[in-house]
This record gives sequence, C-alpha cells and structure tokens, in this order.
Amino acid sequence: MELLKGVTVANRITEEIKKEMEEWKAAIPHLAIVRIGEREDDLSYERGAIKRMEKIGFRYTVFAFPANITNEEFQSEFDQINQNEDIDGILLFRPLPKQIDAKLIEEKIDPRKDLDGIGPRNLAKVFAGDQSGYAPCTAEAVVAVLEEAGIDLTGRKAVVIGRSLVIGKPVSMLLLKKNATVTICHTKTKNMAEICREAEILVAAAGCAKMVNEEYVGKDAIVIDVGINVDEDGNLCGDVDRESVKDKASLLTPVPGGVGSVTTSILARHLLKAAKNR
Repeated sequence: MELLKGVTVANRITEEIKKEMEEWKAAIPHLAIVRIGEREDDLSYERGAIKRMEKIGFRYTVFAFPANITNEEFQSEFDQINQNEDIDGILLFRPLPKQIDAKLIEEKIDPRKDLDGIGPRNLAKVFAGDQSGYAPCTAEAVVAVLEEAGIDLTGRKAVVIGRSLVIGKPVSMLLLKKNATVTICHTKTKNMAEICREAEILVAAAGCAKMVNEEYVGKDAIVIDVGINVDEDGNLCGDVDRESVKDKASLLTPVPGGVGSVTTSILARHLLKAAKNR
C-alpha cells in the first residue's frame, strides 16, 4: 500500500495563490475563523488553517467562544462578524453545540463569505454543478487529491461512507460531476461492508475512529480517509484503521498529512476568490 499524501497538491495550490497575489493590488484577504469550544479536531484544523494563511501572507482573526455560550449571545457575535466589511471570508467549525440554532446561522451567513459552503445558496450550487459558489473545502480537497494522483474518475465505482452536508453529500456530488458512479452508505445501510468492498474508490467520512477495517476494503481499492478523530491514546487518527487495510488498499490518504493538508489550501483559494468577488 502506498500513502497518498496531500503535501504535493497543497503546495501546488499554495504556489498558484502566491503568484496570483503578486498581481493583487487591493487589501490583503482577511479570514475569520469562528470556533465554539475546544474540540481537538477543530483545534487541529485551526492550526493547519493558520499555518496556511501565514505561509501565503493572508490575514486572519480567530473568534473563539466558550462551549456554553448561549444561542442569543452567539447569534449576536456572529452577526457582527458576518457584517464586518473588513472580513472577506468565514470559516465556521461544525457541528455547533446543541444550544446553538445552526439552521439560523446557515441561513444568515453571507454567501459571498461562506468559504466552506454551509449556507443553502452555496450548497444548492454544489448540487447543481455550478462552480460559481463554494463547495465545502474538505469535499473539494478529496477530488483534488485524486486528480493530483492522476486518477481518472470517469466510470469508476465510488462509495462514500457518510451522508452529512459537511462532507458526505457534497463530496458525492463532486465525484458525480467527475462522472464517477457513486453510492452513499450511512448508519441505516444494510451490508455496508459488502457494499464498500465493491468500491474502486472508498471515501470514509463517517466521523468514527478506525471504523473502516479490512472487511470494508476490496483488493487494490483507493481509500480516501476524511476523518479527524482522537483515539484512545489521545492521538489524531482517521476513520480508517491503517494497519488493518494495508494489505488490501493500493492507495490510502494518511491522517494527519492527507486530505486535511489540502483542505487548508482549498480554503485559501476560496478566500482569494471571495476577496476578488467582493
């Protein structure tokens, strides 16, 4: 099994952005990172995003709120961020705590600043195949990793584990747009392991540490691990049990160092696009 690392495509996208910035005459793009609480997966993504912004030279501000913030307080704080004309794009970590009205946030976020495609307008564009909007960064990173590896998705049998609007559904639409034949598995799917074994490309986006083992992977399958979890030892891990699948998968994205590293580059690309559009 070969590890399909994200560093190559991440660096390529970063260099492309830097070249575009050489001709940029307006204010440096400004990202708002909005986080409630201190989930380890959020903090990991935040560190990666900050590192990418600093590498390119983009501005960023972290708006961190306590896990017990009330819905009213957060809605008010978010309105100020959303309406701030100095901010070009917003990255909001999800899922939000139960006391927060997430649907209201999704409806009110400015589509021009919605870099991670959480609002209905941008999600509708993803499902319609309209590239003028913003797809969720992680979903777009999955396709970028596959294309960087020279994998032609046309006619390939792809299975996505997970049906969330954060990753599962949008990545399925992006794979479909590349002419893959896509099956979505979820918690109610019967014989999930059997269905997954038929996949030429398996995307694990279940959010469950090391759930995908050798029973889920067919011989020579390409496995894309989107999960960011914390194992029993407190270490970051993905949805895939690497040791278990190493003799069956042909390619596997590692965690960390796989899709996540590309996600921050996609975020930076979206930020520049947002700044130009505004």
